[in-house]
This record gives sequence, C-alpha cells and structure tokens, in this order.
Amino acid sequence: MTFEQLGLSAGLLRAVADQGYTEPTPIQLKAIPVILDGQDILASAQTGTGKTAGFTLPLLQRLGTNASNGRRMTRALILTPTRELAAQVGESVTTYGKYLPFRAAMIYGGVSFGGQIRQLRQGVDIIIATPGRLLDHVNQGTIDLSAVEILVLDECDRMLDMGFIHDIRKIMALLGQPRQTLMFSATFSKPIQQLAHTLLKSPVQIEVVPRNTAADRVEQVVHPVDRHRKRELLSHIIGFHNWQQVLVFTRTKHGANRLAEQLAKDGLKTAAIHGNKTQAARARALKDFKQGRVRVLVATDVASRGIDIDQLPYVVNFELPNVPEDYVHRIGRTGRAGNEGRAISLISDDELPLLVSIERLLKKSLTQDIVPGYEPSFASDTSSVRSAPAPAGPRRQRPRSRSGGGGAPRRASAGARG
Repeated sequence: MTFEQLGLSAGLLRAVADQGYTEPTPIQLKAIPVILDGQDILASAQTGTGKTAGFTLPLLQRLGTNASNGRRMTRALILTPTRELAAQVGESVTTYGKYLPFRAAMIYGGVSFGGQIRQLRQGVDIIIATPGRLLDHVNQGTIDLSAVEILVLDECDRMLDMGFIHDIRKIMALLGQPRQTLMFSATFSKPIQQLAHTLLKSPVQIEVVPRNTAADRVEQVVHPVDRHRKRELLSHIIGFHNWQQVLVFTRTKHGANRLAEQLAKDGLKTAAIHGNKTQAARARALKDFKQGRVRVLVATDVASRGIDIDQLPYVVNFELPNVPEDYVHRIGRTGRAGNEGRAISLISDDELPLLVSIERLLKKSLTQDIVPGYEPSFASDTSSVRSAPAPAGPRRQRPRSRSGGGGAPRRASAGARG
C-alpha cells in the first residue's frame, strides 16, 4: 500500500514525496487509518520503525480537516520525556507540515523562557513539549491548552519512569473535551498498559512486533571484561577497527564525563551528553557527532530516546542499564530504517544479574565473546561464552529500499521517517 491509498491530503503527500518515501512502514500502515478515524490508540513499535511519522501525518491531516474558526489556538499537544526527543518530533512536524498553514512550537527546558513566550503570543497550532517546562508556562499564564483536540504521549513509558505521571495528569486536566489521545512507545509494561486504559477511551491497541523486542537487524554481542579494563578495551575496539561513529552509554552523568575525558586522552575525539549539560551544549555535541567532527559520543539514558542519526553503525553499553527496557532503547539507536547495526555490551562481574534481566526481557541469550588479551578474572556461568577475535570492523549496509523511524531513508520505496 502507498501513502496515497491511506487517504492523506495533497500537501502531506507532497511533503512525504520530498523526502523520497513511497511506502508506509508497518506501524504507519496500522496507525494512520485508526488515527484518521478519530480513535484513541495504544501503539507499540520498535524504535526506528517510523512511529513518529505514524502519528505526525494523521495529526496534521485531522487538524486540516477540522479547521478552526477565529483566532489561532493550540489544537494539538505532543508530550515527550526529553528535550532531544521533543526536538526530533518538532523536526518531523516541520518536515511533514511544510505545505500546510500550521505553526508549531517546541517547549522544553534549557533554552530561553522569554523566547518561548514570544513565540506562543504569536499563536501556535501545535506544541511539542516536555511536561515540566510546559507546566512552567501554564503556571505563568503564558499558554492556553483548553482548545487541544489531539494529545500525543510519545515514549510514554519513559515519561512515567522519569516520574512525570503527576505532571501528565495535571496537563490532561487542562485540555479540551472531547479529545483524541494517542499513546506511543517502543515498550509497554503491564503497569503502563493499565495506566493507558485509565487515560484512553476504548483504545485500539496496535502492536507491530512483540513488546520489548530489540530490532532484528542489530547484532548483539557481550564482552565480559574486568571493570578496571573496560575503558582500555573500548579504546582498543574503536581504534583497532577505525570505527568513526560510536554512541557509548554510561549509567551516570559523572561516569559519562569521566569516560569522555579518558577517551579523549586516548586520542579519540569525544563529547559527552547528559542532563547536567546545557541545552546548547547538548545540541552542539549531537550536531558535531552527526557531522563527524566527534568520533565518540558518551551519553546517559537521557539520550537513548531522541537521538536520530542516519546509519549509526555502533552502540556500546559501557555499563548495562539498571532497567532492562532501557537496553532496548539504547541499542535501538543503531539498526534503524532497515540498516544493519552492532550493539556491544562490556560487562563486569557485578553486572551479570543485569544481563540475566535483559535476556529474560528479550527471551533469548546474548552471545558472549571474550576478546583475547582482555580475559576476565571472573566466570560468567554460562556455556555461551567462547573465545573469539576482537569485534569485526564496519559491516556493509544493506541497499536502501524502505525506511522508518529516525533511520536513514532508502529512497526507492520507503516509509516516512521520524
């Protein structure tokens, strides 16, 4: 099926065509007709499969079909857990709404409050926001949400993990009625599903793949290694194979800064991105990484959702996350849009229980390779451990033919990105 057959407007089809996309991805194929029909949805899809376009396109269509009368009011609200994801979604709204008469504003912390107020006073149809900064504007009386017709909760499980549930309920109490509510996420735990049924009205549940499933084009490998040799092994892997673009995850902000400094001393151009960095610094580091001026980007989980990098080949878990679902989001930064990727995890003996939790979530055991010269002093108590050479170099990308999510478009036949 093509985008034309989904019933999108001429302006949206033109914007999609400008991006070189012709066929919707599975999540877009299932979600767009339901959203156009005005129903609430609870949608789960892997990262990189096009879920952002899956709600952006029909949202813009519905706003155009149900044109407002009188002065410009905010009619759609998209909530995201992080600034990076808000910026990514905002970019998608701008891209697909370029031929439509809508104004959008991105409202999140770390940037000028006054600049956002000036933009809001001009009138906006769509707001993409993080909950905290949005409520700051509500409390200052600089924003009116009473005319909102469509609410999108993007990566809603992450928002709840970050403690935004009370903020979300406050925001929902300010919105107009009747209202269409859309919940999107890459993973859904049972508590999240239960919550969804308290926020949504008779939702249609859409699940493209079983929940908590890692992207099938991501090769996952675990390297057992003593903790004090992790940085040494990471530098060896990157340098020996001349990897040029590597996203590395740590658990803490302090750990991210320390690792970035150590890698820089090893001769690797490195930047760190985490919650203590200013928004300008985070945006600059991400831009430098995307454009190849930075070889290694060290990040905390604040960056695991919202980083959209074309054909990112490698993700490294320098430390495993405490929450198993975060592992899925981390490695979802590679292997996007049908491209192949590689996810490497460096595990020390104290992280073996975390590995067990991740494997239980994925319902499979991960291959464990011991890199010669970096043999650990501990046993992992699993028969899957085998001695193996250092990780292979860059893998050949598959020919471009279908895209989704935030991955690089493959122009011949592709689902909308974002």
